[in-house]
Amino acid sequence: MSTDTSKPARRPTPGVRLTLLLGSLTAFGPIAIDMYLPSMPAIAADLNTDPASAQQTMSVFLVGMALGQLFYGPLSDRVGRRPPLMAGIALFIVMSIGCAFAKTIGALIVLRFLQALGACVGQVLARAVVTDVYDRRETPRMFSLLMLVMGLAPILAPIGGGWVLAVADWQAIFLVLALFGVIVGGMVLFRLPESRPEHVAEHARTESPFGGLLAVARNRPVVGYAVAGGMGTAAMFTYITCLPDLLIGHYRIPPEHFGWFFGANAAGLIAGSQVNRHLLIRHSSHHLLKISLGIGLALALLLLASALTGIGGLPGLLVPLFLLITCMGFVLPNGGASAMVIDLKRAGSTSAFTGSASFALGAVGSGLAGVLYDGSPVPMAVVMTGALAIGVLALKFVVGRPPPLAS
Repeated sequence: MSTDTSKPARRPTPGVRLTLLLGSLTAFGPIAIDMYLPSMPAIAADLNTDPASAQQTMSVFLVGMALGQLFYGPLSDRVGRRPPLMAGIALFIVMSIGCAFAKTIGALIVLRFLQALGACVGQVLARAVVTDVYDRRETPRMFSLLMLVMGLAPILAPIGGGWVLAVADWQAIFLVLALFGVIVGGMVLFRLPESRPEHVAEHARTESPFGGLLAVARNRPVVGYAVAGGMGTAAMFTYITCLPDLLIGHYRIPPEHFGWFFGANAAGLIAGSQVNRHLLIRHSSHHLLKISLGIGLALALLLLASALTGIGGLPGLLVPLFLLITCMGFVLPNGGASAMVIDLKRAGSTSAFTGSASFALGAVGSGLAGVLYDGSPVPMAVVMTGALAIGVLALKFVVGRPPPLAS
């Protein structure tokens, strides 16, 4: 085979600019999910469908996020990070415009799936770039720092979506998403040098993309961390799927005020991730993942008790939910980072596998919550509790003792 002509002339330099750019890339998925949340009741009404069908636009988006990563990650190990990034962002822009012109719920569901196939490139390759550029002991802290940047999406996106709905129809939200894609795509084109290390390129030439994924899937600690962290994602997307109709439909919160409730929980997620970043100076990501999963399960049981009994009304539900989402600020970065530092030769494939597993489990949680949803908070609490219980078991019995860091 010919020599690698994609070898970069320069590598990204760690710093604030790179952090902001990588954070923007990881925000593709969250902003595409969160910004249109306040519009779900309006979408259901405008397209003559029910809330459950409108929620399917969320579930298929998560499926698309899961499947697309399996393609981009291994491909980026072979051809570099930049070409797949630009292709995925272009797909996201086109499909966002398509969503704005959807006339039926079926068309919107299909377009949301295709939009997710573009959106997922940001998350899978941002993780790979972090592993390319940062020291293996700095990687978990960088993952937590990225959550500070991408965490602004759940705070600002629903509020922005509510503002858009105040002056325009729900279709305008998807045009705003397309504009976001154009801006970030320009930043990647002009500000992000190729980061793939030569040893990753050399190893990728020795095995097929499928072979790389298969090797990662056979790595028991990687699988265990993917499930443990993915169950945190399942809990998060269960909450994201149920909360709009729960607050707007059940508790009669005005759509333009929904973003403040959602944003408060996102602020808790950010706060948790930043406390986690400082704790990583003295504690391993495995240890923090174990503790946070246990605390998260306890909080989920408290949430379930509140949902079943109705004690405390809406505040009795929102307080344990806020603490639980804050706890996910520890679970999500530590689950991903613990897996990413195990096999550095397959950074793209590992990122693809863990990211795909995370969103697949998120889709299962979201879909199950949508099927069980009865207008009350009980289905949400049941699914979140079950997800975190599985996460605790996966870490204990699949990962077991933490593996040594990759050399």
